[in-house]
Amino acid sequence: MTDLTTTPRRTTPAAAPAVREPAHVPLAHVVRGGVIEGVHHGSVVVLAADGSIEFLAGDIEAAFYPRSALKPLQAVGLLRAGLPPLDDEALALTAASHSGEERHLTTARRILDAAGLTEDDLRNVPDLPYGAERREEWLRLGHGRTRLAQNCSGKHAAMVMTAQARGWPLESYADAGHPLQRVLAETVEDLTGQRIARVTVDGCGAPLYSVSLHGLTRAIARLATAAPGTDEGRVAHAMRAYPEMVSGTGRDVARLMRAVPGLLAKDGFEGVQVAALPDGRAVGVKIADGADRARMPVTAAALARAGVDPGILAEFARTPVIGGGAEVGSLRAAGALAPWSYEEPAP
Repeated sequence: MTDLTTTPRRTTPAAAPAVREPAHVPLAHVVRGGVIEGVHHGSVVVLAADGSIEFLAGDIEAAFYPRSALKPLQAVGLLRAGLPPLDDEALALTAASHSGEERHLTTARRILDAAGLTEDDLRNVPDLPYGAERREEWLRLGHGRTRLAQNCSGKHAAMVMTAQARGWPLESYADAGHPLQRVLAETVEDLTGQRIARVTVDGCGAPLYSVSLHGLTRAIARLATAAPGTDEGRVAHAMRAYPEMVSGTGRDVARLMRAVPGLLAKDGFEGVQVAALPDGRAVGVKIADGADRARMPVTAAALARAGVDPGILAEFARTPVIGGGAEVGSLRAAGALAPWSYEEPAP
């Protein structure tokens, strides 16, 4: 078998992005009763089909942590490292920030069962399911925090499965120096086209790599345009086929992928979102204060700037601001993206 502890690079990565305070700009306004009540700053990039920058606002070259938006790249790395064959549903879960629904837990168990492993072999942090509705249901049933319920359990199940298949140590599979994690780091550098600036630990306990928003967006475009049968193409196909496995029932990223034909999208904690179309057009968003409420309205405006029909994006373009039980305003894209923020047609 080919030694995959050093993955052949498809590209020669450029220098790592600079670690600095990002020069973010206003991207979204919270308007209540005609007054701007709040402003969310951040950065956004829109790439054309040929990979050139069509639009940018803020600082897209500073080092930042993509959080779970990095998972599709890590899923590609798992395939490069020798992940045993999985069906599309299970492969989609390896790139997931799932809600802990029964189908997510069942699929994670199926991955572990195929490797002869159990939940005890996982090294992610035990947690409750993601999302208030599913969490309340879980607690009503008398369940507590578990490793399977934690939103990254699909990724961790695939990691430990790959380590098992390669004969690598299982106890330390989540350590940055582990052979598996070295393959994943090289894959991130290959797909983003740049060296990793810093390595830390994500919320789930796995290594997290710092790249630039530009590099991350370039990487998601590579997955979205990849040929069928390639590692990148396999991950993209699985995510498109099972968007609810990548997130959860009713989650905005799953609905966005269902609404826009061929769209590949992944969110991350701290206000991160990337999305790419099959022709290579792609957007990347980082909300400076990590506010999730601003992530989708800004993403919708960026996708409209990329050429997606604003009417398709209407449900994602604004978040109502409520006062006394009635809508009294909205949160929507502002600044340089304001012209692409969806406006309701006049009656």
